[in-house]
Amino acid sequence: MENNLNENKERVNAWLPPSMIKNMERLCEPNNFKNKSEFIYNAVDFYIGYLNSQNSSAYLSKILMSALQATLKETEIRHANNIFRLSVEMSMMMNILAAGLEISDDDLRKLRGRCVKEVKASRGKICMEDALEYQNGNESI
Repeated sequence: MENNLNENKERVNAWLPPSMIKNMERLCEPNNFKNKSEFIYNAVDFYIGYLNSQNSSAYLSKILMSALQATLKETEIRHANNIFRLSVEMSMMMNILAAGLEISDDDLRKLRGRCVKEVKASRGKICMEDALEYQNGNESI
């Protein structure tokens, strides 16, 4: 805008309703406009910028959306790989424990039900201390 202030100017006629002219006159002084022409100049300059940003926002939105989708896809792949690795480790641990312990099917079913309740109640925040308390008979299912 400031570069345009020193340019030669052309006269443009515009028809505006009297209420808009009164509002313009009322807003000139508090916003440091010397006259209505300067007010109109700034208003048109602002609106041109607004319209240009509307045209570029569709383009920028597409670029931003593509970048976000790529980042989310990378994150999804990383999480899937980590979950797979954790599942393998958990399977190894369960097989080692199962080989050394004698647990009946009924006890295993009860324990699974208790663990599902515990995980739901704690939103997945489980700790060894709580499990030890339960196993030592200090806590009920």
